[in-house]
Amino acid sequence: MAQEFVSCHPADRDSYTAYLARTPGGDVLQTHAWGELKSRTGWVPRHYGVRDGSDWTAVVSILKRPLPGPGGLALGYAPRGPVVDGPQALGCLVNGLREIAVSERLAFLKVDPGVEDTRFASLLLEAGFRPAGRGQGFEGVQPRHVMRLSLERPLDAILAGFSPKTRYNVNLAVRRGVTTRPATTPEPLPVFYRLLQATARRDGFGIRSYRYYQDLWDCLVEKGLARLFLAEYRGEVLAGTILFHLGTTAWYVYGASSNSHRQVMPNHALQWAMIRWAAEQGCTVYDFRGVSGDLDPAGPLYGLYRFKRGFGATLAEYVGEYDLPFRPFLYWTYTRAEPAYRALRARIAGGNRRRGET
Repeated sequence: MAQEFVSCHPADRDSYTAYLARTPGGDVLQTHAWGELKSRTGWVPRHYGVRDGSDWTAVVSILKRPLPGPGGLALGYAPRGPVVDGPQALGCLVNGLREIAVSERLAFLKVDPGVEDTRFASLLLEAGFRPAGRGQGFEGVQPRHVMRLSLERPLDAILAGFSPKTRYNVNLAVRRGVTTRPATTPEPLPVFYRLLQATARRDGFGIRSYRYYQDLWDCLVEKGLARLFLAEYRGEVLAGTILFHLGTTAWYVYGASSNSHRQVMPNHALQWAMIRWAAEQGCTVYDFRGVSGDLDPAGPLYGLYRFKRGFGATLAEYVGEYDLPFRPFLYWTYTRAEPAYRALRARIAGGNRRRGET
């Protein structure tokens, strides 16, 4: 049976998510739930795919937003997409996207698939995509360089793979009486957000509004795609984290901590708690997400890499960002109007590149 490009309907949502969960490169950022969350911040989600009979062979969730200036054109962005089975499915998907780009008035589509294989980059080039965003730091919308920990070992072997200092800090937190727990209701969200505000002031980065995290709970936590974890010491919440989960992968996405009692290592306790939880869910990969690709120990972001490496994680480099122009002249104009284009990229990234925030 020939493969067919289709627009996804509400009835397709469960099978679409199941395909993402079982396919390499599948990500929470490609789900309908993520599109619903982003729709509350001004994006318009669109979901497409390729079917071979009743089976998906490719899917892509696109977030759409108007471009500045006259003409009523929009950009499309597929975070960690597309997710495809192979070259034929990708070709069918791209042909379909070229057709719908007219009615959707898309000037171009930006993608940043969660794929390491450079052969996939070659397929994107053959399909008409152009490389974009080649920096070594957090220049991209999503981090190109991530730290991933294999969970395909017993927990004691995973713990033994931590660096001596990291393992000491994990055990120190236990000895000092730090406890961890997943939140089962949204009641702790205000506490988490206050910790996030304190972390932002301490480390000098921007954060989203409290309403965004309320929406995240509604759209992701309630649907089993995310969990909020808390670390407590002597009755006080010292740290909080948000973990995404789909299929056999868990992603550490947001982290926050108090300025108090940092010596009891609540952040180490939380990471170990999330790793254990992910393993219990059957995950084979724990993704610490972004680091800089510049591994110079003198670099300003090397400490982030050192912290994540301490848990036994290894560096993975994705193929990076690619753009598919639908209106080449307008795309050329936008990409060469450097000040406006940089502002556009910052708008997509939400001003949180340094932390790799989604």
